[in-house]
This record gives sequence, structure tokens and C-alpha cells, in this order.
Amino acid sequence: MSTAIETPERTEGPSPAAPAHPARTRLLRWWPAAVLLVLVVAPYSALPVPGLLDGPLGSAGSLQLLATCLLFGALATGYDLLLGRTGLLSFGHALYFAAGSYATNVFLLEAGLPFALAAVLGLLFGIALALVLGSVSLRVTGIGFSMVTLAFAQAGSILVSRNPGGVTGGEEGRAAPADLLPSWLVGIDHTANLYWIALAYLVLTLGVVHRAVRSPTGRVWEGIKENERRVEVLGLKPYGFKLTAFVLAGALAALGGIVHLLLTGGSTPQTTTSDFTLSLLVMVVLGGSGTRWGPMAGGILYTWADHRLGDLAGSGAVAGLPAVLRVPLSQPLFLLGVLFVAVVHLLPGGLARLPSRLRAVPYRKETGHQ
Repeated sequence: MSTAIETPERTEGPSPAAPAHPARTRLLRWWPAAVLLVLVVAPYSALPVPGLLDGPLGSAGSLQLLATCLLFGALATGYDLLLGRTGLLSFGHALYFAAGSYATNVFLLEAGLPFALAAVLGLLFGIALALVLGSVSLRVTGIGFSMVTLAFAQAGSILVSRNPGGVTGGEEGRAAPADLLPSWLVGIDHTANLYWIALAYLVLTLGVVHRAVRSPTGRVWEGIKENERRVEVLGLKPYGFKLTAFVLAGALAALGGIVHLLLTGGSTPQTTTSDFTLSLLVMVVLGGSGTRWGPMAGGILYTWADHRLGDLAGSGAVAGLPAVLRVPLSQPLFLLGVLFVAVVHLLPGGLARLPSRLRAVPYRKETGHQ
């Protein structure tokens, strides 16, 4: 009996009828390496990016925003292991992100452990939590699974807000004192180091997800998403494969929580809420669920818009508009919602489908297709 399900590879390119140019195809294969190189050297650049960033590319404020965007791009990519690759709609993914952050912080503050050891223990705690709660949640399927994960997330959020033993800080969260963190990660002068850590987390997440999806287990995940009953008929047990995806996604989220702890200098209760997971869901849908680069692009765009649209909403240009326009445009969430609806409506399948649509335009003009 085969241990994997062979499913056709998904293609995100233009129609087979549209001719491809080999030289251009070979060139396009190297674009991820080119983008990575640009991101690596970004802290050394003083290039101004008006409209996109407040200051020069290599300034502390710009690097902080870019690091946050990269972090959530990676987090959305890990979450897509569940939603886009295995067909599991979890409303509790934020719990494992918060677990990595809070556990590391507690090991730092309460146990007085070095940061490296505290981070390893925080990651292991997040993995163990995902294993335990995933083994329970996956006993049910469909909407039942979603509701169970939501219940666990709500319980975790309430626990953090109650501040048991004073270890979570309640609604105020808990900061990690600078003297407990490595000196090369503290202060505005070392923002570039935090940026590189966020970039490394993104690269690691993309590599792990890509490798996992292309493995025999990834083939089974695709089969589970398409038709779980067929997987059972072939003699495979979906539960174990789904638990593997759940734990792997939880581990990547816990690691992201540790990176977030470094970027923000503490743990915040906002990361424990179901709203946080809903934001991840929006990122994945915005970028393109089940695609290689879509969730990352959606996470980066959503995070950038979430920060920058707030500045636009409070700008003098908006303040000078008539009330009928000023009131809605002064709300960042309204602007973000309009952006999301526009992308979903104009680009079915998310941002990941944009390149194939653009490549198909010349072909449609030549053939007269509408």
C-alpha cells in the first residue's frame, strides 16, 4: 500500500496556450535570491522611500516596520500549513504564538535563565502545547474543529488576562527588562540585528513549509484537503497527518512569538485573542491560500497597511475633507477593510495570482480572448 497520495502539481502560471520564453523563465527562477539579497543589505541603505516608509530605508523606524512585516509574513505562511495545505480552519493559532512569547518571558523573569536557554524552552513549551491541544481538537472535524480551537484560544486569553501568580502581567502585558536580553539585541542602535533575525525567521519558515509541502506527508495533506474520506479508503489515517501539520504550524508560530518578544521588548495580551488569528486568516486570503508566496505577501501587505494607513487616517489631508469623507477615512480599519475587499474582488485567488494574470494579458490581446 502506498504511503503517499500522488496529486497533480498546482500551477500558478499562465494558460498552457500562452508561450513561455526559456531565457525569461530561467531569469525569473532567481528572483527570490535577488529579493533576499536586497533585504539583507537594506540596513546599509539610506535610500528614501516616500509614501511607503517614514524615513530612509536603513533608518531605525523603517527597519522596525520592515521587521514586523517580515515577521507576520512568516507567521501567515506557517498558518497556511493548516488552512491552505491541509484544509484545517483553526481559530486558535494565536495561542501558540503567544505561548512562545510568554513562556520565554516567564523563563527569563521568573527563572532568571539566559535568553538562549529561555528561548529554547519557550519553543519547546509551544510545541508541547500544540501537541496536546491538537490531539484533542483533531478528534472532531469541520466546524467542530474550528470551534474547539476557538475555545482553547479564548481560555488562553482569559488565563493571560487574569494574571495568575503575576507571571503574565494581565491586560498590561509584561516587558522583558533590557538587562535580561543580549546587549546586541537592545537599543535603537541594534535595530538592524532585530531586522536580520526577523528576516532569518521568514527564510526558515519558507524553507520548512516548502520542504514539508513537497514531502510525501505534504502530498497526503493535499489529499486530506481535497477528500479526507478517499485518504481513509487508501488505508492511511488522516489523524496523524493532520496532527503533524498542526504541531509543525504551532512550532513555527511559537518561534514567531519569540521573535515578536524581541521586536517589541515584551509580551502583550493582544497576541492571545481570536482577533489576532482572524488577522492571520485575512492575511492568507489576501495573499492567496495554498500558494508558495501568497501568504507571505498577504502578511507583509496587511501589516504594512495596518501601520501606514493609521498615519494616513490622521493626516492633514484627510482632516481637510468634508465630513462625509473625513469620518470614514479617519478610521484605519475602514481603510484596511476597503483595501481587503478591493483585492479579493479584483484578484480572486489573492495576490499570488497577479503575476499569472499579468503574463496572460499579452496572450489574450494576441488571440482576441476577453
